[in-house]
Amino acid sequence: MADKTAKKISFEIAQIDHLLATYSDLLETIQVQTPDIVQTTAAASLLHSFYNGIENIFKLVANEIDQVAPEGHAWHHQLIEQMARQTNRRAAVISPETADLLMEYLSFRHFYRHSYSFFLEWARMEGLIQDLAKVWQAAKDEIQAFLADLLKD
Repeated sequence: MADKTAKKISFEIAQIDHLLATYSDLLETIQVQTPDIVQTTAAASLLHSFYNGIENIFKLVANEIDQVAPEGHAWHHQLIEQMARQTNRRAAVISPETADLLMEYLSFRHFYRHSYSFFLEWARMEGLIQDLAKVWQAAKDEIQAFLADLLKD
């Protein structure tokens, strides 16, 4: 089972890498100039997709390894917390520091899903975009270390 789950997680990692590569031109442009509404909307969609990919990984761990996933209105938040804790079945998937960073992306994802794109404010997104590569690298490194640990058993 661990091998099958690891393959699914590796697929999601590759999808996130592909997402960021696909939008690399946009990311480079908006690092040096304030984006217009179309670029802001595209960047918001990128942030949304990025977090969804992370959450897909966490749901795989919760459902296939922990065999318990959070429920209720705060399940997204609780899922991140669950991934930052070691259980009797597995090591922690991410560090508490990475969990804190991902909470900011979750918060933006929630805003994005429940509002119109003309409400997007670059000032609210700018830090998330600027830190995206760093946050993804930290999360990816920790997830890959978790996978290595999972597969050695």
